[in-house]
Amino acid sequence: MVCCPLTDQTHHIVNKEVLGALGKDGVIINIGRGALIEERGLVKALVEGEVGGAGLDVFEDEPNVPEELLGLDNVVLSPHQAVLTPESMQAAEDVVVANLEAFFSNNPLLTPIKMGLREVLDIKPLP
Repeated sequence: MVCCPLTDQTHHIVNKEVLGALGKDGVIINIGRGALIEERGLVKALVEGEVGGAGLDVFEDEPNVPEELLGLDNVVLSPHQAVLTPESMQAAEDVVVANLEAFFSNNPLLTPIKMGLREVLDIKPLP
């Protein structure tokens, strides 16, 4: 499963070598950013049976999905909205309410923002 920020260091982190290591029984799931996977190589590996399957919520050239993926039985595609379930929305609301209650009670926040984390991790904003 790929779920990390897109940076210069993570761009195409899943490349031909990684796909080859997955092999015919391997499945790749990307819920991070489309450009984390070298998409042309993934499409080729899936079409030729070099990788067992893929679950993709993101694509390198969103909203465009490579046409070759649409007819494959070993691929599950979702429109970058997989997180929009009633359960995930309720969980997000619960965190917001808990943080507000903590803030107005002068208690530590449940999910404080660590200033400077972007710089420490060298995370670049997406274009």
